[in-house]
Amino acid sequence: MEQANLLQAMKDRHSVRSYPEKPIDPQSVQLLRAFIDSCNRESGLHMQLVLNEPNAFSGLMAHYGKFSGVQNYIAVVGKKGSELEEKSGYFGEKVVLYAQSLGLNTCWVAMTYSKIKTAFQIDAGEKLCLVISIGYGQTQGVPHQSKPRESVMKAVSNPPAWFLQGIDAALLAPTAMNQQKFTFSLQGNTVSAKAGIGFYSKIDLGIAKYHFEIGAHGGVWTWGSPGSFEKAAEEKSCGAVIWRREPDGGHAYLLAQHGASHWSCPKGHVEGQETELETA
Repeated sequence: MEQANLLQAMKDRHSVRSYPEKPIDPQSVQLLRAFIDSCNRESGLHMQLVLNEPNAFSGLMAHYGKFSGVQNYIAVVGKKGSELEEKSGYFGEKVVLYAQSLGLNTCWVAMTYSKIKTAFQIDAGEKLCLVISIGYGQTQGVPHQSKPRESVMKAVSNPPAWFLQGIDAALLAPTAMNQQKFTFSLQGNTVSAKAGIGFYSKIDLGIAKYHFEIGAHGGVWTWGSPGSFEKAAEEKSCGAVIWRREPDGGHAYLLAQHGASHWSCPKGHVEGQETELETA
């Protein structure tokens, strides 16, 4: 997904617990399964999309959690180990934001569902961490309340904009009981992230790390609490708007196509000691 699309999906996505009886369209199912497979290959997880399975959310626990109409969910499964919960949060949120870009709604669910063993596969040495309900919501949900920046960050005075943008993005992350029990600390250009004490705090840390990465416009995390984040080098593009006047008085513009659906003015990255004008 493009950075701008990720940022928008992150801002638009809110937890949704009620769904109408409307199946997910086949094209979205195909795209979602392909994206989940890609995340599984990258992470070593065993996430699975479960469709048309109402029993997980038909019991008293789901009623207590105010869920209704849930027919589809993602089973977040992986190998047992110290990194499982954090990876489940990080890569599960990747899937959640991709689903949002497809027009689907979601909700992280840790306790208020029933485990239907025949609905998904758990291999030897694996366990189910949680599930994520998914479908077309009755509503788009509502934003959660966030803590002030200062309560989740440690940094010298006047931290760089990318760090503050990362913090703002992390505060948009869904967390268990909206606890937001994580801390991001800045030392030079290196950020460390630590989980607090609370229910599912390691899963929450993984989700918050992914949000921070998006808000900071790229970088690389290490796993663990504290895990470290190395900010990616900023790339600068320069280009030009090239146009001509048409005989009818209108204007025609030269655009470059990148992939199937992305168009832009001709441009390139600044290399070496090039000036912006030379790059353009």
